[in-house]
Amino acid sequence: MTDFPLYAVFGNPIAHSKSPQIHSGFAEQLDDPVRYETRLAPVDDFSGHWRAFLKEGGRGANVTVPFKEQATALADRLSDRARQAGAVNTLVVGEHGEIVGDNTDGAGLLLDLERLGAPLTDARILVLGAGGAVRGVIKPLLATRPSELVMANRTVEKATGLAELFRAHGDIRGCGFEDIEGRFDLVINATSASLSGELPPLPATLFNEGALAYDMMYGAALTVFLEWAHTHGVRCADGLGMLVGQAAEAWYQWRGTRPDTTPILEALRADLR
Repeated sequence: MTDFPLYAVFGNPIAHSKSPQIHSGFAEQLDDPVRYETRLAPVDDFSGHWRAFLKEGGRGANVTVPFKEQATALADRLSDRARQAGAVNTLVVGEHGEIVGDNTDGAGLLLDLERLGAPLTDARILVLGAGGAVRGVIKPLLATRPSELVMANRTVEKATGLAELFRAHGDIRGCGFEDIEGRFDLVINATSASLSGELPPLPATLFNEGALAYDMMYGAALTVFLEWAHTHGVRCADGLGMLVGQAAEAWYQWRGTRPDTTPILEALRADLR
């Protein structure tokens, strides 16, 4: 046991998590040793395990499935981006014990899109899906000032309702998959298609020249969405960089330093192969 600051990732299941590898890499890179652990919390007692973690001296945590919504109740204060997302993926214990709930998913996505040189400002952006993964990334995407952001979803009302929530922040609209019109510079898949292996009904004329297809999921092989996009000759990227990006933003909230994500991402990619 060490006296290094204690951090963890909470989830159920959690053994598969890459967070320990990522944060260990950050700690080594920045010469800032921490103790980072996985914590398997029972579905019905996440709060109890969080309190026990605090008694051990825990300084902060990442939160993953299925506890992101429950984590909002553990915070004394929510960041604006956590409030907008309706979910917390990062808990920060302040100097005086105040617990801040944050959501770093949007920042992680933007960090990765910028690394990839994705078209953003003045671009037409399409987001597929309107679930929890989308709420946290809409405002950061709108902040890049695209010409239009369209959300398409199987349940049209979910997409239009979510668009209405963010209408004050930019040109955004929601629609069904069958109502997608025109070509886009950036298409982000946030549906569960990559898990189910079922591609949403998408028009073959979806992409502008030079477009980027991005899937929030990742794996050793291309997702079903990226396989489809690849046949249309566009550049493709999966969500592994987003995973590292959101972790880097969490690290910054905890430690006040910004790691270089590139070597960590390269190491994770090599492991996947």
